[in-house]
Amino acid sequence: MDFYEQKLGIKMWAEADRPREKLMLNGRRQLTDAELVAILIGSGSRTETAVDLSKRMLTAYQNDLDAFGKASIKELSKFKGIGEAKAIAIVAALELGRRRKETARAEVVKVGSSHDAFQHLHADFADLNHEEFWMLLLNRANHVKSKHLVSKGGQSGTVADPKIIFKTALEHQAAYIILAHNHPSGNLKPSAEDIKLTKKLVEAGKLLDLLVVDHLILADHSYYSFCDEGLI
Repeated sequence: MDFYEQKLGIKMWAEADRPREKLMLNGRRQLTDAELVAILIGSGSRTETAVDLSKRMLTAYQNDLDAFGKASIKELSKFKGIGEAKAIAIVAALELGRRRKETARAEVVKVGSSHDAFQHLHADFADLNHEEFWMLLLNRANHVKSKHLVSKGGQSGTVADPKIIFKTALEHQAAYIILAHNHPSGNLKPSAEDIKLTKKLVEAGKLLDLLVVDHLILADHSYYSFCDEGLI
């Protein structure tokens, strides 16, 4: 094969064009998404550089980092040149980015509306392909005391045990409870089971003086509030 028909590996590029060196020389903000992913995976193959491989992967997700962040290890491993170790490195890096966003919102400590609750909770549901049920515990001043994962299940549902919910709330001396779960399908409409469970928990909370003040259903970047819709 003629030398000029071969693709050049990263080590044969000019130093300023190599992702690692480019980051060191020009700073992280000067790199493209593909170059950042290329640093994570480290190397490509004989026929494809790490940057080319990264571009191919991102293109498969329409260059949408939010969609890319939802990819599983199994899905990423389907790309030629991406083994399990490289897929794990990508998933781990994107998870760190998600957690950084969550930490940046730590200053939101008072919940006065469904939107406040959504802001405090939605990072926990980001990129999930299965259902999870969480609860936010507040004190009498509507300040967040803690949040807890109650349960997680499959794509079609998860079971929330009222005993676990109220036991946890009592242990943390909460005054108010905000429930939340996600719909991976993207449909925000509450199911009959969602409504039945919410009514059950609201009534139980009244008996224990632990008021369930809202139940949020989250999907992507939007939410449904039982309180706002007059169902609580």
